[in-house]
Amino acid sequence: MREQLTRLDNLQQNLQSVAMQRQQVDAELADAEKTLEELKNITAEEQIYKYVGSLLIKVTKEAITKELEEKKDISNTRTLVLNKQESRLKENIKELQTKIDELIKARTQGTAQSSTQGS
Repeated sequence: MREQLTRLDNLQQNLQSVAMQRQQVDAELADAEKTLEELKNITAEEQIYKYVGSLLIKVTKEAITKELEEKKDISNTRTLVLNKQESRLKENIKELQTKIDELIKARTQGTAQSSTQGS
């Protein structure tokens, strides 16, 4: 029983970690999409800069658009993977919770039977 409770705790911690990672990836995705939208309003002749560490580097609209599209694709893939992990963890938690509930019920019934037999 102790092992199942420890495993349940670990699964819940993993679920929380995956959910936080997914939120971070969602934020990165939203940022990339917003930046791509803003780039649509900029002409190819306008100067564009991006941060690289603590430096601002001049980039072309084409290069930064390509970089952001790739970042968006990677974020979408990571989101899919994290969603699958989250679903699997929720399923495992549900199964383990059912097993723990059954163990508790069996112990409770066993205790109730032994106390009625002693009377």
